[in-house]
Amino acid sequence: MREDIWNDIYILISMYEKAERECETVRKELQRKEEMMEEYREQIKELERQIDSLKLKNAFLSTSGDEEAKGKIDSLIREIDRCIALLEG
Repeated sequence: MREDIWNDIYILISMYEKAERECETVRKELQRKEEMMEEYREQIKELERQIDSLKLKNAFLSTSGDEEAKGKIDSLIREIDRCIALLEG
């Protein structure tokens, strides 16, 4: 009888230790997935910035050549500079 109780206790301890190891494995996997998810978020942000940049570039280039697009950008910069000067003055 006593031996059966001790066997049951050893079995329970063994099951507990196995569950603990499995839990630790799952924790590590979860941490790894969270790190990957953060990396993917950063990649998405960078790609969105690139898309915005390309959209802006294409908006200027779709109706004109490189020189004309540069002229439009320069004009916009001068306009922004004038606005800043007005705000400061």
